[in-house]
Amino acid sequence: MTAICPSRRDDARATPVTGPAAASSDRPLDPPAAEVRTAVTVPLRFPDGYAATGRVMTFDGLVDGREHLAIGLGDWEGALARAAAGGEAPLVRPHSECLTGDVLGSERCDCGPQLREAVERIAETGGLLLYLRQEGRGIGLYAKLDAYALQDAGLDTYEANVALGHGEDERDYAPASQMLRAVGADRIRLLSNNPDKGAQLELLGVAVDERVPTGVHVTDANARYLAAKVEHTDHTIALPDRA
Repeated sequence: MTAICPSRRDDARATPVTGPAAASSDRPLDPPAAEVRTAVTVPLRFPDGYAATGRVMTFDGLVDGREHLAIGLGDWEGALARAAAGGEAPLVRPHSECLTGDVLGSERCDCGPQLREAVERIAETGGLLLYLRQEGRGIGLYAKLDAYALQDAGLDTYEANVALGHGEDERDYAPASQMLRAVGADRIRLLSNNPDKGAQLELLGVAVDERVPTGVHVTDANARYLAAKVEHTDHTIALPDRA
């Protein structure tokens, strides 16, 4: 049975929690162990010319059956070894797939700039980027584009998901915890503005030593979207006054 991790928020409109998480939300969940199935080296280059080398890992045994990736950047193995010896935990970003932002460069969100920023920051210190196949906060690409149409009609990003019959945020970080544990990262520094990511990972047994915010990537096209994340789900984004 797939482990579904409950959200940090008690939101009556969200999709009900099912599976093992429904029985207890006051102790760490324990999804089964996953294993690295393949690891390959991939040279990376971004449109602005920044380049890095990633060690891209695939896994067997992820609870949702999706093809999530862990990408080791910089001296990631050294960072894991130092953490195991009691040193600083590695920097890790769980990044949810966003075809429109990551690939097409859409300015309706901040996903593409966050991905670019994360690769560089993690490569500098050694750590992991988790690329999670959870498009549209877990509702899928077509549904996300349907939600965009509702946002154009006046709903915010969360209201649009609910109007389509989805939860506000259906992402489950159990596979992220499995990947981290499979590579030996049982404690991390979390590169994210989203408090729910840290809350879920801690519930799943991954210690979050530090929460590190990303930069602010605001444009005219995504300002309303980012404001909704701050106001509705307490994202730590220091938005400038655009009045």
